Amino acid sequence: MRETLSSEIPEISSSGNRGPVFFLAGIIQGSLPGRDIHDQEYRKTIRRILEKAFPVCRIICPMENHPRSVAYDDLKARRVFLGHLEDVRKSDVLVVFLPEASMGSAVEMWEAHRQGVLTITVSPMVHNWVVRLLSDHAFPDIEGFRIFVESGGLVRALETKACQSADQRKARQS
Repeated sequence: MRETLSSEIPEISSSGNRGPVFFLAGIIQGSLPGRDIHDQEYRKTIRRILEKAFPVCRIICPMENHPRSVAYDDLKARRVFLGHLEDVRKSDVLVVFLPEASMGSAVEMWEAHRQGVLTITVSPMVHNWVVRLLSDHAFPDIEGFRIFVESGGLVRALETKACQSADQRKARQS
C-alpha cells in the first residue's frame, strides 16, 4: 500500500482518500490443480503503471496481503475472500488481469459491477461474456492498459463514473 501527497491529482475518490483506491484482482490458481499458483509478476507491472499515473493512490492487492492464502483452512479462506469482496465494493477501480479464466476474479467482477465500481480488465478473452459485460474497459494485454492509463484514459473514466454515480444518487433521492 502506498500513499503520498501530490497537488497534481484531483480528489476523485468516493472513499475519502485524496486519491483513488484500486483493487488489483487477477488469476491466482485458475484451473491449476492442488495449491499451485500462476506467476504473479503481473501485479508488480500493473502496480507500477498505476503508481506512475496516480502518485496518490491506495492499491489493495490480495496476494500482497495474503501470499500463502491457498494454504488457508476453509474458515480463514472464506473470511479472507469475503473480506476481499468487501474491499472490491469499497474501491474506486477494480483492475483485473485474466490471461485465462479465474472463478475468484469473475466473482470480484460481478461484485464490482453490482456496486458500480469502475472495472478495467486486461485479458486476451475480450470476447468472453463475463469480460465483455462486466468491464467498463477491456484491453487484450498490459501494453494496451498502460497506454490507456498514460494517455489519461483512466482519469477520464474515473471522472465519468463519478458523474454517473452522482446522477444515480440524485435520481434515487427524487
